Parts: sequence; structure tokens; C-alpha cells
Amino acid sequence: MKWDQLELDPRIRAAVRRAELRRVGDVLCVSALDLQRSTGLSHSDVQRLLATAAGACRRHPLVPAVLCGGQRELRLTVGCPVLDGLLRGGLPVGGVTELSGESGAGKTQLALQLCLCVQYPTQHGGLDAGAVYICTEDPFPVRRLQQLIREQSCLRSDVPPSLISSLQFSDHVYIEHTADLDSLQVCLSRRVPLLLARGLVRLVVVDSVAALFRSEFQADDWLERNKRLLTFSSILHHLSQEFTTTVLCINQVTDVFSRSDSSGPLSSNMSPALGLAWSNQVMVRLMMRRLQRTVVRGDQSSALRRLEVVFAPHLARDGRDAAVWREGVGGVCSSDTET
Repeated sequence: MKWDQLELDPRIRAAVRRAELRRVGDVLCVSALDLQRSTGLSHSDVQRLLATAAGACRRHPLVPAVLCGGQRELRLTVGCPVLDGLLRGGLPVGGVTELSGESGAGKTQLALQLCLCVQYPTQHGGLDAGAVYICTEDPFPVRRLQQLIREQSCLRSDVPPSLISSLQFSDHVYIEHTADLDSLQVCLSRRVPLLLARGLVRLVVVDSVAALFRSEFQADDWLERNKRLLTFSSILHHLSQEFTTTVLCINQVTDVFSRSDSSGPLSSNMSPALGLAWSNQVMVRLMMRRLQRTVVRGDQSSALRRLEVVFAPHLARDGRDAAVWREGVGGVCSSDTET
């Protein structure tokens, strides 16, 4: 869509052209502050510009949440009552869920667990289908998946053993490896929709979303990177809505340094990678942290983790302690001891 087709003040259109933002969708790839700097417009003009551009790019009318019906009520269990309690039953169906955290926090462990949970019938918290797991950096952890399969009866004590033994878990986890953004887009646009259309999968995992965007773009390429991010997220949203599917994106974190005062020391906090452009595409953001404590259960010990809700439309900000056991990721209970 061209700028002349929008009902905008000619002064605003002229400022946008001077900034060389040729397409209407380009302004949605830029933060409001960057738009002010590049166009010289006031804050109110930038907000008017963003609202007009967003309205022009919206393909479907807005629908109140109360009219969304049963799809929003579907949840994919994470296989642990403690963590399911935090998430009100598990991950939502529809929209994009992000799980971020530093290396070793347990993100991939939880994603593998979900690949098995999705295969259970709906009465046991699953979606009665398989999962497609897209690796963008590390090889797929086949041995760990096989161990989780062997330990399913221990993790899912709420499920009849006869049902667990009847499920061929490894036959319904489809693995893809993508080495660059182009191959990732081909995978999501062609191969994954075939699996979804046939009802073979109802969970899509991308591990990790940040790896390719960080490796293919330099700091000066932020505008092109944001455009590709929006294209990528648009495909994910389409898949989740069109096929009533849970989409989980694993994300890396970056350190954000700040000072409590002008003379105090720098303090560091973790923040999910890819910035505001990606954050605005995520419906649910979860974060896993690795704490400096150890928890013991029977003959097993694990570094203590914490799963936190950063934001979600249906969840309060909260968290639960968890650990990575032989059978999978589970919440810490009162019988577990910390050291």
C-alpha cells in the first residue's frame, strides 16, 4: 500500500518520504523513538502515523477475546502439576509462546518434554498429535529424548501405564535442521504446513529463534533484520491460528547493564534477545533461570531452576522453582531438599 492512499497529514507523509520509508509496513518495523529521530516528527505525530499504518496493514478485523470461543481454552500440559498450576493448565493453543533463558537453564529439556506431552489425548492434557522440532544451531538431542520416553511412566503417574505403553512417541517427533533464514522460511512455509494439514503435528518448536538472526545481521542492518523478524513471526502466527497449534520459540538472552546511581557499580540483568520488534510478536513470554543452589530428590540431584511468567494476557507475573530430573523437568515440592 502506498502512502498517498492513507488519510495522513501531507506534512507527515513528506517526513516519512524524507526518511526513505517507502512502504507502509516499514514504519511498523521501527520503534517510535527511532521514527521520531529519523523523521523529525513529534511524539503525537508518530503515534498517529503508527496507528494509521497498523490499521492499513491489518488483514482481519479485531475480535473481542470473549468471542474467540473454545480454541483459547485449549492448553498443552507441560507434564508437571506444579508448572501447570503456574500456567493455568499449560501452554495456550494459538499465538506464539517464547521460552528464554541462559545456556543450561533447561529450555531444551522442557521443549523435549512438550514434544511427548502433546501426543497424549486431550483428557490427559495433550493434543493427540505429534510435534515438529526445528533446530537452528545445535544437533537434536536424540539420546535425551529417548531417556525421557523411557521415563514417561515416572513423569506421568496420572496416566494409565497401558496408555503410555501404547504410544509410539519417537515416531511422532519430526526433526528439521535449518542452517540459515532462507531454509527456515522454506521449512515453515512448505514442509511444516503439510504436517499440520494432515493432522500429524500440533506443536511447532523453533530452537532457537535468535541464533540465525544474530549470525546473519550486523548491528547496522537492524531495519532489514526487523523486516525478516516480522515475516518470520507472521508465518508462525498463521500456522498457530490456521491449524489450532501451539508454537514454542526458544530464545537466547542478553545482559543489560545499568547503574543504580552515577557513582555506583554496574549491575547486570538478563533480557530476551532480538529486542522490541520480536517482543511485540510474542503472546506469552516465559523465562527459565538457573539458580546457584542444588536440590536433591532420592538418588538424584539437580541445579535449582525457576520458571517465570514475564507477560501473558491470561497470567499474572509469577514463578515456580523447578529442577531437571532424569524423567524430565518438574516443580520442586516440599519433600525435595536444597543444598
